[in-house]
Amino acid sequence: MGESFITVMAIALAAVLMFVFPMMTIADRNDDISQLSIQTATTEFVNDIRTTGTLSEDKYDQFIQNIASTGNTYEVEMEIQILDENTSKVSQAEMTKIGENTYYSLYTSQINEKLAGDRKIALKEGDIISVSVKNTNETISQSLKNFFYKIAGNDTYQIAAKHSGIVTVNGAK
Repeated sequence: MGESFITVMAIALAAVLMFVFPMMTIADRNDDISQLSIQTATTEFVNDIRTTGTLSEDKYDQFIQNIASTGNTYEVEMEIQILDENTSKVSQAEMTKIGENTYYSLYTSQINEKLAGDRKIALKEGDIISVSVKNTNETISQSLKNFFYKIAGNDTYQIAAKHSGIVTVNGAK
């Protein structure tokens, strides 16, 4: 009886070592590849907006398609900080601006409303664009880690990317 129990335990341990850990490693590598892909797509998206000064629905849809190609679902949060030049005072003698620049923000829902119907948002030099992406589904790697390591939490995400920058040109309206 004792030897058969030890044999069964040895077979179970061997199965875990031969199948589960390599599967966890492959799942982790898949998440790493998705992370790199998401970071690259986010950086390219923001840099394209910065260098052209425009955000169109086509650009946004292409970005969503690029990140969805990893097989995961993502939450995309955008913020555009628009430079409000009206708050600065102008000296009549020097015609230079006095005071600090003020920004007002547009967030994801407001940006999506403006983009609806094939419209585009024209930005000007000095505006700031920020994009944040994180996965909303549970990847295989997360499932395995939660099972084996008991890592709990509904707000945990494995794949995320952030990028922001200042617009360098005035966009065409």
